[in-house]
Amino acid sequence: MSEQYPHALHELSAAELVAAYRRRDLSPVEVTQSVLGHIERWESHLNALYLLRPEQALQQARASEARWLRGEPAGPLDGVPVTIKDNIATQGDPTPLGTAAVELVPAPADAPPAARLKETGAVLVAKTTMPDYGMLSSGLSSFHQLARNPWDRSKTPGGSSAGAGAAAAAGYGPLHLGTDIGGSLRLPAGWCGIFTLKPSLGRIPIDPPYMGRAAGPMTRTVADSALLMQVLSLPDARDSMSLPWQDIAWAQFDQGVEKLKGLRIGLMLEAGCGLAVEPEVRAAVEHAARLFERAGAVVAPMKPFMTQAMLDGMDRFWRMRSHIDMKALPPAVKARVLPYIQQWGDSAAGMGGEAVFKAFSQFHATRLAAVAAGRAFDYVISPTSPVPAFPAELPSPTNDPLRPLEHIGFTVPYNMSEQPASSINCGYTALGLPIGLQIAGARFDDLGVLQVSRAFELIRDAQRPWPQPPSEALHHVD
Repeated sequence: MSEQYPHALHELSAAELVAAYRRRDLSPVEVTQSVLGHIERWESHLNALYLLRPEQALQQARASEARWLRGEPAGPLDGVPVTIKDNIATQGDPTPLGTAAVELVPAPADAPPAARLKETGAVLVAKTTMPDYGMLSSGLSSFHQLARNPWDRSKTPGGSSAGAGAAAAAGYGPLHLGTDIGGSLRLPAGWCGIFTLKPSLGRIPIDPPYMGRAAGPMTRTVADSALLMQVLSLPDARDSMSLPWQDIAWAQFDQGVEKLKGLRIGLMLEAGCGLAVEPEVRAAVEHAARLFERAGAVVAPMKPFMTQAMLDGMDRFWRMRSHIDMKALPPAVKARVLPYIQQWGDSAAGMGGEAVFKAFSQFHATRLAAVAAGRAFDYVISPTSPVPAFPAELPSPTNDPLRPLEHIGFTVPYNMSEQPASSINCGYTALGLPIGLQIAGARFDDLGVLQVSRAFELIRDAQRPWPQPPSEALHHVD
């Protein structure tokens, strides 16, 4: 390997790769080979991937290499390795949604985020795993093998973007694409020690669109997420809920620590519902708040705005949605769904129309509360999750289908209010598990959230080395 690149090629950022391709110092082929080799060492321990097809990836890399040699890259990510979550359709591939209950039919077209990545020439290395229907914050699935956390393989990477979180932390290339409807980007990012941005609803067109549903980048650095946003935020008419396209200056994500001076930042240490915040998580977020203050921000305590009634209402509505979906399945097919998900959905069987309406009304109540609570501040910081990563085999921290969402009180309100929110690592537990800090901004202020996240990236404590595959870890110990 060249002295110019002392680290393995799979460790390089997207920006570094593109610059090297432009100078012809590196080829997309050798980078893709490095990523594939690293995946081969890690994947049997993590189960992060679906549809890993090395030959197809190398074919894309060779096509990219030819474009760079002609001086005609297809876009800002040409030749950069990327993974895409199972539930984002890629043409010709089945979309199992993490469950053995879905018929494996080839998708007729790329979903908008996948289309944008292919148009820019990114190398699709693989798709990533998720739990059944994306309805768990873990990597437990009736279709995929159990996904595990690279920091501690006995723990979950989180979910529902489970494989994406694990892949980013494990170094399966720089760029990973997930989705989020209640925390499915931010929770695995927090538990895997990586960065993510759940953008404003509609900032990244997606198909099918749904209330609160957003696609977003999952990367090791803020810079790589900003670069990915340049591509993902391009317009697509298929998303009836997408925002009007704006030429946002994503490249201006790095405003330095100066960005923080004078900002009014709300510090929320309790969600107002669900699980209590564990002491190590609270201490790490309080330390982050002090770093913001030292950098010139004005940090003020913020009372929780969520209530248990809001969380329970959303939970009951989602139960009914899943109950109806599963009720339409033949009994033998429904039996393939994870038992936990079956119990959760079936618990809504006796709900009447009035109860469903009251449950649905909590989505709007949550939206109003989130917007009102944040109005006094420029940004709000909080734990991403009240607890660190839990055992991999569990579907949720409570392991109780009647209390399944007790850990999403910090994340879910910003799906309903359509506000951008990131998760960035802010510390570690005594056992070495990452702790996520959530940074939420006003609706449409996606660039501002990236800028504040980048500023925190500059002022936070030194980060621990990324986890390595078991054989490499043993080698380093020797």
